Amino acid sequence: MTVTRTEARARASYGVEVLLLLFVSLGRSAVYSVLAILDLSTRPGGVAAQTSQLNPTVVPDRPWLDALYQIAQTLLPLVPALLAVHLLGRSHRDPWAAIGMDLRGGRRRWARDLGTGLALAAAIGVPGLGLYLLARAAGLATDVQAAGLGTSVWALVVLLARALMNGLLEEVIVVGYLFDRLPRLGWPPWAVLVGSALLRGTYHLYQGWGGFAGNIVMGLVFGLVYRRTRRVAPLVVAHTAIDVVAFLGYALLAPRVGWL
Repeated sequence: MTVTRTEARARASYGVEVLLLLFVSLGRSAVYSVLAILDLSTRPGGVAAQTSQLNPTVVPDRPWLDALYQIAQTLLPLVPALLAVHLLGRSHRDPWAAIGMDLRGGRRRWARDLGTGLALAAAIGVPGLGLYLLARAAGLATDVQAAGLGTSVWALVVLLARALMNGLLEEVIVVGYLFDRLPRLGWPPWAVLVGSALLRGTYHLYQGWGGFAGNIVMGLVFGLVYRRTRRVAPLVVAHTAIDVVAFLGYALLAPRVGWL
């Protein structure tokens, strides 16, 4: 198929847009995760002897300042997701509707999104925990400490907000945005699906090879669901639910359950 000069310029513009957005967000995280796995793999004991700390305190001796850090670390990562939606406005009159995050359909639509998301969370989360335990046993995953903020009401609220932030950031960019932009660059459907999943796995490499593999599987499933529904909302629900269980479950149970 012949590509006209106008189409070539449009592709180049979209290509630059994708690269710039990714490298101020999850693409940058992927680069640091590749460096992290190189570091983890070359330390004494390898990957299995290392620890990945999620949601740690920043200034433990000054709670008021730590609270400000936690708020900033929860809100600022949402900016690239909002930027992605803004950029989608170049080619869609309603970019929120284009990725399935609009309010159309009322309660019935959102109830369906909620139900689909929770079912997807159960389908992904339970096998995901099993995969993590297998990867730990095989020495392919770090000891992931999912929360280090304690169990105060404030800490639990922060963890809930952090879970929602992760869901919005990742699903809006890795699925909603990329599934719109990569086809405009000439990527075939299978390459879009695999590329999105590989990106998701790569920025989780800091958790070890188990996190890499598990998130690739999650990315493939989420991508297939998005292709069928054209809605990011259920994916945000699913991702948020998975992280809520992981973060709050770890915070509440880890002091009592040794294998966590």
